[in-house]
Amino acid sequence: MDWLLGRINYERVAVLPYNERQLKLDRMRQLLTRLGSPDAGLRIIHVAGTKGKGSTAAMIAAVLSASGRRTGVYSSPHLKRIEERFTIDGRPISADELVGLVQRLRPAVEAIGAEPGNEAMDAEPATEAMGVEPANGAMHAEPGEAGGQPTFFDITTAMALLYFADRGCDAVVLEVGLGGRLDSTNVCLPVVSVITSISLDHTRQLGGTLGAIAGEKAGIIKPGVPVVSGVRSAEPRGVIARTARERGCRLIEPPAGYAAGYQLGLLGGHQAANAAVALAVIDELRGQGWAISDRARRDGLAAARLPARVERFPAVPGARPAVVVDSAHNDASAAALAAAVEPLALLASRTLIAAVSRDKDLPAIARALAPAFGRVIATRFVENPRAVPPASLAEVFREAGAGRVATADDPASAWRLANEQTPRDGLVVIAGSFFIAAELRPVVAGG
Repeated sequence: MDWLLGRINYERVAVLPYNERQLKLDRMRQLLTRLGSPDAGLRIIHVAGTKGKGSTAAMIAAVLSASGRRTGVYSSPHLKRIEERFTIDGRPISADELVGLVQRLRPAVEAIGAEPGNEAMDAEPATEAMGVEPANGAMHAEPGEAGGQPTFFDITTAMALLYFADRGCDAVVLEVGLGGRLDSTNVCLPVVSVITSISLDHTRQLGGTLGAIAGEKAGIIKPGVPVVSGVRSAEPRGVIARTARERGCRLIEPPAGYAAGYQLGLLGGHQAANAAVALAVIDELRGQGWAISDRARRDGLAAARLPARVERFPAVPGARPAVVVDSAHNDASAAALAAAVEPLALLASRTLIAAVSRDKDLPAIARALAPAFGRVIATRFVENPRAVPPASLAEVFREAGAGRVATADDPASAWRLANEQTPRDGLVVIAGSFFIAAELRPVVAGG
């Protein structure tokens, strides 16, 4: 684990890079070739999107598992343990299997790194000035050159493909990490490509318009491979349609209400749109000859679960109010969260614990969330250097019209303050980033 976490890891840098110099698909292809091309025999569903890709991937996988197929899912980031990134039929990889995969990949990774011209910048530990301690031995690299060295995400992607091939998976749902065009997962040749939605996020890396972001997401579209898209806005929808047409791909766009009548295991009205995309993918697979019954469709959608996606924890009498943990981190997902929690408690009884990354559109997120909460506690996550300082975040929420706004220096302090201020019949919501969800969810789940 020390070796793996010591690789260049762009999930744990202050500023995410996104260019051909640092994100090299040729490097990823070379790694897979050295491993015997484990992806070659896999039947892959490749899922990209600004929001909804995790939920949609979970629904697709749950239906495929319900149909009797051994189904692997590769997702990122993880909440508590890296094993969560590699699941088969909902069960994470074991620690022993994970160690075995790293040991198998390490010689190939080091051989690539030893080739002339493949030198990389060393990852530097977090400094005291950043106010961050390295988590689990992880390095917080500044966004320098990875050179020809496989990155952390390259390696974990290769591990996933090798694991699923070794375990004889009948289907693999591969979730894009960032963007699409330059993502490590984009070396695969899928049976269907999926783009769930397009909204403004990671604009520094992907572009400042919906059209530019759509172009990066559409980079996963492969010649002749059918595409399922849930994108509704005209500009990005046009980009995806044009790319599909240019690459000779059939484009499938499920209509609104396509998932009506299905019971969904994932909470929130916005999940209907994700379920529609998932059902359209299943329909496409059935058209390709996959035997998937109507019952498997129903049972899978009802069984699908995903941590930190409007995940509700009931109140603990005498200890704490009900809690919702969500990874909403842009204006669209924040608006979906606000709508989902509206019926769960009275406005005055709702408390938001918020922490947001610096590369996000803070005013847009605050405008979406502020009206839905009687009080806001601005904090920061501590295991990643990208957090906005609490005082700055609090000011953004005040400017967005939030009434009662407080600050807390760390998640533990925010949690204590929320419990002191929220009525026992009220609701505490933790949101703003996957990182704050990861740091507080174990506290909530533990009671």
